[in-house]
Amino acid sequence: MKILLFSRLPIPMELRSQIDRFGLETEVCSGATAGPQPDDTVLLSWGGDGTLLKAIHWLDGAEIPVVGVNAGHLGFLTTALPTGTSEVLQQIRDRKIQIQPRTMLEVTGEFGIRYAVNEAAVQRQDGGMITVDIHVNGQLAATCRGDGVLVATPTGSTAWSMSVGGPIVAPSCGCLVVAPIAPHNLTMRPVVIPDDSVVTLHADRAAAISVDSELVRFDSEASFTIRRATRRFLLATTPGLSFYDALRNKMNWGI
Repeated sequence: MKILLFSRLPIPMELRSQIDRFGLETEVCSGATAGPQPDDTVLLSWGGDGTLLKAIHWLDGAEIPVVGVNAGHLGFLTTALPTGTSEVLQQIRDRKIQIQPRTMLEVTGEFGIRYAVNEAAVQRQDGGMITVDIHVNGQLAATCRGDGVLVATPTGSTAWSMSVGGPIVAPSCGCLVVAPIAPHNLTMRPVVIPDDSVVTLHADRAAAISVDSELVRFDSEASFTIRRATRRFLLATTPGLSFYDALRNKMNWGI
Protein backbone atom coordinates (compact mmCIF):
# COMPACT_ATOMS: atom_id res chain seq x y z
CA MET A 1 0.00 0.00 0.00
CA LYS A 2 1.19 3.49 -0.87
CA ILE A 3 0.86 6.73 1.13
CA LEU A 4 0.91 10.08 -0.66
CA LEU A 5 1.98 12.75 1.82
CA PHE A 6 0.51 16.22 1.22
CA SER A 7 1.34 19.20 3.42
CA ARG A 8 1.96 22.92 3.29
CA LEU A 9 3.93 22.54 6.52
CA PRO A 10 7.26 20.78 7.03
CA ILE A 11 6.50 17.07 7.36
CA PRO A 12 7.71 15.82 10.76
CA MET A 13 10.42 13.17 10.69
CA GLU A 14 8.43 11.24 13.29
CA LEU A 15 5.58 10.89 10.78
CA ARG A 16 7.94 9.51 8.14
CA SER A 17 9.38 7.10 10.71
CA GLN A 18 5.90 5.90 11.70
CA ILE A 19 5.02 5.23 8.07
CA ASP A 20 8.24 3.25 7.63
CA ARG A 21 7.48 1.18 10.75
CA PHE A 22 4.16 0.11 9.23
CA GLY A 23 5.90 -0.97 6.04
CA LEU A 24 4.04 1.50 3.82
CA GLU A 25 5.47 2.96 0.64
CA THR A 26 5.72 6.76 0.83
CA GLU A 27 5.77 9.56 -1.73
CA VAL A 28 5.67 13.28 -0.98
CA CYS A 29 3.20 14.98 -3.29
CA SER A 30 4.80 17.09 -6.00
CA GLY A 31 3.99 18.30 -9.48
CA ALA A 32 0.78 19.90 -10.72
CA THR A 33 -1.46 16.85 -10.19
CA ALA A 34 -1.30 13.33 -8.77
CA GLY A 35 -1.00 11.52 -12.08
CA PRO A 36 -1.39 7.71 -12.30
CA GLN A 37 -1.17 5.95 -8.92
CA PRO A 38 -1.54 2.33 -7.75
CA ASP A 39 -5.06 1.18 -6.84
CA ASP A 40 -4.26 0.84 -3.13
CA THR A 41 -3.00 4.43 -2.74
CA VAL A 42 -4.19 6.66 0.14
CA LEU A 43 -3.41 10.37 0.43
CA LEU A 44 -2.55 11.60 3.91
CA SER A 45 -3.03 15.35 4.35
CA TRP A 46 -1.00 16.89 7.19
CA GLY A 47 -2.40 20.30 8.16
CA GLY A 48 -5.83 21.88 8.47
CA ASP A 49 -8.96 21.78 6.35
CA GLY A 50 -7.41 24.29 3.93
CA THR A 51 -4.53 21.90 3.29
CA LEU A 52 -6.96 19.05 2.73
CA LEU A 53 -8.88 21.15 0.17
CA LYS A 54 -5.60 21.79 -1.69
CA ALA A 55 -4.88 18.06 -1.60
CA ILE A 56 -8.26 17.20 -3.11
CA HIS A 57 -7.75 19.70 -5.93
CA TRP A 58 -4.23 18.32 -6.47
CA LEU A 59 -5.78 14.88 -7.08
CA ASP A 60 -7.62 16.45 -10.04
CA GLY A 61 -10.52 14.02 -9.98
CA ALA A 62 -8.54 10.87 -9.15
CA GLU A 63 -10.63 8.81 -6.71
CA ILE A 64 -7.89 8.28 -4.15
CA PRO A 65 -9.10 8.22 -0.53
CA VAL A 66 -7.97 11.27 1.46
CA VAL A 67 -7.41 11.12 5.21
CA GLY A 68 -6.70 14.34 7.10
CA VAL A 69 -4.52 14.71 10.17
CA ASN A 70 -5.40 17.99 11.86
CA ALA A 71 -2.20 19.93 12.46
CA GLY A 72 -4.22 23.14 11.93
CA HIS A 73 -7.15 24.72 13.76
CA LEU A 74 -10.86 23.72 13.86
CA GLY A 75 -10.84 20.96 11.25
CA PHE A 76 -14.21 19.44 10.31
CA LEU A 77 -12.59 17.35 7.56
CA THR A 78 -9.23 16.70 9.23
CA THR A 79 -10.65 14.83 12.21
CA ALA A 80 -7.58 12.77 13.20
CA LEU A 81 -5.17 14.37 15.67
CA PRO A 82 -1.37 14.22 15.34
CA THR A 83 -1.28 12.11 18.53
CA GLY A 84 -3.45 9.51 16.78
CA THR A 85 -1.36 9.18 13.63
CA SER A 86 -0.12 5.68 14.48
CA GLU A 87 -3.70 4.45 14.82
CA VAL A 88 -4.60 6.00 11.46
CA LEU A 89 -1.61 4.38 9.76
CA GLN A 90 -2.45 1.00 11.26
CA GLN A 91 -6.01 1.26 9.96
CA ILE A 92 -4.70 2.20 6.52
CA ARG A 93 -2.34 -0.79 6.54
CA ASP A 94 -5.11 -3.12 7.71
CA ARG A 95 -7.53 -1.62 5.14
CA LYS A 96 -10.01 -0.67 7.87
CA ILE A 97 -10.50 3.01 7.06
CA GLN A 98 -14.02 4.04 6.16
CA ILE A 99 -14.62 5.74 2.81
CA GLN A 100 -17.25 8.48 2.42
CA PRO A 101 -17.97 9.67 -1.14
CA ARG A 102 -18.51 13.45 -1.01
CA THR A 103 -20.23 15.78 -3.49
CA MET A 104 -18.29 18.42 -5.43
CA LEU A 105 -19.53 21.40 -7.46
CA GLU A 106 -18.87 22.14 -11.12
CA VAL A 107 -18.69 25.89 -11.72
CA THR A 108 -18.88 27.20 -15.29
CA GLY A 109 -18.14 30.75 -16.40
CA GLU A 110 -15.98 32.74 -18.79
CA PHE A 111 -12.94 31.12 -17.15
CA GLY A 112 -14.13 27.68 -18.24
CA ILE A 113 -14.87 24.97 -15.66
CA ARG A 114 -13.65 24.82 -12.08
CA TYR A 115 -14.47 22.46 -9.25
CA ALA A 116 -15.31 23.15 -5.61
CA VAL A 117 -15.33 20.96 -2.53
CA ASN A 118 -16.97 23.51 -0.20
CA GLU A 119 -18.62 26.33 -2.10
CA ALA A 120 -18.71 28.77 -4.98
CA ALA A 121 -19.62 32.38 -4.21
CA VAL A 122 -20.30 35.47 -6.28
CA GLN A 123 -19.21 38.39 -4.09
CA ARG A 124 -18.48 42.09 -4.21
CA GLN A 125 -14.91 43.21 -4.74
CA ASP A 126 -15.26 46.81 -3.56
CA GLY A 127 -17.17 48.82 -0.97
CA GLY A 128 -20.55 48.81 -2.75
CA MET A 129 -23.18 46.11 -2.64
CA ILE A 130 -23.95 43.98 -5.68
CA THR A 131 -27.21 42.59 -7.04
CA VAL A 132 -27.27 38.87 -7.78
CA ASP A 133 -30.16 37.16 -9.57
CA ILE A 134 -30.53 33.53 -8.47
CA HIS A 135 -32.08 31.11 -10.94
CA VAL A 136 -32.77 27.47 -10.03
CA ASN A 137 -33.47 25.18 -12.98
CA GLY A 138 -34.16 28.22 -15.14
CA GLN A 139 -36.65 29.79 -12.72
CA LEU A 140 -35.93 33.07 -10.94
CA ALA A 141 -35.79 32.18 -7.25
CA ALA A 142 -34.63 35.48 -5.74
CA THR A 143 -32.75 38.71 -6.31
CA CYS A 144 -30.22 39.33 -3.57
CA ARG A 145 -28.71 42.75 -2.89
CA GLY A 146 -25.79 42.67 -0.52
CA ASP A 147 -22.27 41.24 -0.40
CA GLY A 148 -23.10 38.27 -2.65
CA VAL A 149 -24.50 34.73 -2.78
CA LEU A 150 -22.86 31.36 -2.24
CA VAL A 151 -23.77 27.80 -3.20
CA ALA A 152 -22.40 25.13 -0.86
CA THR A 153 -22.17 21.34 -0.78
CA PRO A 154 -23.08 19.40 2.37
CA THR A 155 -19.34 19.26 3.08
CA GLY A 156 -19.18 23.06 2.70
CA SER A 157 -22.11 23.58 5.06
CA THR A 158 -19.65 23.69 7.98
CA ALA A 159 -17.43 26.25 6.22
CA TRP A 160 -18.31 29.72 4.85
CA SER A 161 -21.98 28.77 4.51
CA MET A 162 -22.23 28.22 8.28
CA SER A 163 -20.69 31.63 8.98
CA VAL A 164 -23.40 33.38 6.92
CA GLY A 165 -26.20 31.57 8.74
CA GLY A 166 -26.64 28.51 6.55
CA PRO A 167 -27.75 25.17 8.03
CA ILE A 168 -25.35 22.38 8.92
CA VAL A 169 -26.07 19.49 6.56
CA ALA A 170 -25.11 15.86 7.09
CA PRO A 171 -22.62 14.86 4.35
CA SER A 172 -24.80 12.06 2.97
CA CYS A 173 -27.71 14.41 2.20
CA GLY A 174 -28.41 14.90 -1.51
CA CYS A 175 -28.74 18.65 -1.44
CA LEU A 176 -27.08 22.03 -1.98
CA VAL A 177 -27.33 25.19 0.12
CA VAL A 178 -27.94 28.57 -1.54
CA ALA A 179 -27.13 31.29 0.99
CA PRO A 180 -27.07 35.11 0.76
CA ILE A 181 -23.99 36.91 2.08
CA ALA A 182 -24.87 39.92 4.25
CA PRO A 183 -28.11 40.67 2.36
CA HIS A 184 -29.54 44.21 2.41
CA ASN A 185 -33.04 42.68 2.62
CA LEU A 186 -33.17 41.08 6.07
CA THR A 187 -35.92 38.64 5.03
CA MET A 188 -33.49 36.81 2.74
CA ARG A 189 -32.69 33.35 4.09
CA PRO A 190 -30.60 30.34 3.00
CA VAL A 191 -32.47 27.77 0.93
CA VAL A 192 -31.78 24.03 0.68
CA ILE A 193 -32.37 22.57 -2.80
CA PRO A 194 -31.97 19.10 -4.37
CA ASP A 195 -28.44 18.42 -5.58
CA ASP A 196 -29.61 17.68 -9.12
CA SER A 197 -30.60 21.36 -9.43
CA VAL A 198 -28.76 23.75 -11.74
CA VAL A 199 -28.12 27.16 -10.18
CA THR A 200 -27.29 30.27 -12.20
CA LEU A 201 -25.94 33.35 -10.43
CA HIS A 202 -25.94 36.63 -12.39
CA ALA A 203 -24.12 39.66 -10.97
CA ASP A 204 -25.22 43.07 -12.23
CA ARG A 205 -21.75 44.64 -12.22
CA ALA A 206 -18.06 44.04 -11.64
CA ALA A 207 -17.54 41.59 -8.81
CA ALA A 208 -15.64 38.37 -8.12
CA ILE A 209 -16.30 34.66 -7.89
CA SER A 210 -14.64 32.52 -5.26
CA VAL A 211 -14.30 28.78 -5.87
CA ASP A 212 -12.99 27.17 -2.68
CA SER A 213 -11.24 30.49 -1.87
CA GLU A 214 -9.63 30.77 -5.33
CA LEU A 215 -10.73 34.25 -6.41
CA VAL A 216 -11.42 35.31 -10.00
CA ARG A 217 -12.37 38.96 -10.62
CA PHE A 218 -14.52 40.13 -13.51
CA ASP A 219 -14.89 43.71 -14.74
CA SER A 220 -18.53 43.74 -15.81
CA GLU A 221 -21.78 41.87 -15.23
CA ALA A 222 -21.43 38.11 -15.57
CA SER A 223 -23.28 34.83 -15.07
CA PHE A 224 -22.08 31.55 -13.59
CA THR A 225 -23.66 28.10 -13.64
CA ILE A 226 -23.22 25.82 -10.64
CA ARG A 227 -24.25 22.17 -10.52
CA ARG A 228 -23.25 18.93 -8.83
CA ALA A 229 -20.10 17.69 -10.49
CA THR A 230 -19.74 14.24 -11.98
CA ARG A 231 -16.45 13.96 -10.10
CA ARG A 232 -16.40 13.47 -6.35
CA PHE A 233 -13.82 13.01 -3.65
CA LEU A 234 -13.39 10.15 -1.19
CA LEU A 235 -12.95 11.21 2.42
CA ALA A 236 -11.31 8.51 4.53
CA THR A 237 -12.21 8.47 8.21
CA THR A 238 -11.26 6.26 11.12
CA PRO A 239 -13.85 3.77 12.42
CA GLY A 240 -15.90 4.89 15.38
CA LEU A 241 -15.75 8.64 14.61
CA SER A 242 -19.00 9.90 13.09
CA PHE A 243 -20.00 13.24 11.59
CA TYR A 244 -21.98 13.91 14.77
CA ASP A 245 -18.96 13.15 16.95
CA ALA A 246 -17.01 15.73 14.95
CA LEU A 247 -19.81 18.29 15.32
CA ARG A 248 -20.10 17.74 19.05
CA ASN A 249 -16.35 17.95 19.58
CA LYS A 250 -15.62 20.87 17.27
CA MET A 251 -18.67 22.97 18.23
CA ASN A 252 -18.47 22.15 21.96
CA TRP A 253 -22.10 21.02 21.95
CA GLY A 254 -23.29 19.66 25.27
CA ILE A 255 -20.22 20.87 27.18
